[in-house]
Amino acid sequence: MAAKQEIIYLYSRYERLWHWLQALLIALLLVTGFEIHGEFSLLGFQTAVEIHNFAGLAWLIAFTFFVFWIFTTGEWRQYVPTSRKMLEVMRYYAVGIFRGEPHPVPKRREAKHNPLQRLTYLALAAALLPVQMVTGFLYWGYNSWSAWQLGWLSLGTLAFLHMAGAFAILSFLVVHLYMITTGHRVLTHTKAMITGWEDVEEGALVASWEKAT
Repeated sequence: MAAKQEIIYLYSRYERLWHWLQALLIALLLVTGFEIHGEFSLLGFQTAVEIHNFAGLAWLIAFTFFVFWIFTTGEWRQYVPTSRKMLEVMRYYAVGIFRGEPHPVPKRREAKHNPLQRLTYLALAAALLPVQMVTGFLYWGYNSWSAWQLGWLSLGTLAFLHMAGAFAILSFLVVHLYMITTGHRVLTHTKAMITGWEDVEEGALVASWEKAT
């Protein structure tokens, strides 16, 4: 029997703004970054460099505000990793979702992300994105390495790390685009990130999963 649904206000205006701004900046960075590396020609090398630099700095500023926001609002708790229901969630995405089974970890305001999402988003926010931003900033400031006393740093190694990070982010984006189609309807999650309101399982069911051992 399908679980009953209720509509709740799940995503704040700031969360939605940050989500779409980050999506735009990442798209610009990927397109211009791959053009700079000679994968294709679309905007022209110089224009691609200028847009890439601007988008990179904008992303760094936006990310700083995001970190400030999650710690001042307490939203950092949404990213605390947990092993509870992890295996159930993995089984759901591997098998259950294709059988029409209910999600083992329904959303609620206090727990917007399931265990697998928490681990993924924490890895992104705490590791991949900062490394990508630092390597990009150092790449941008290459002509100042002498003044910064970074003569020991290899440009080739830095370029490899930055490019590897780009492919990792691209891989995440592909999976993310697929995952947003797995709601009750294809556009359910997309609509929620536009309006803030989303259909979730009833509160009684939602509140129980974190108590599981």
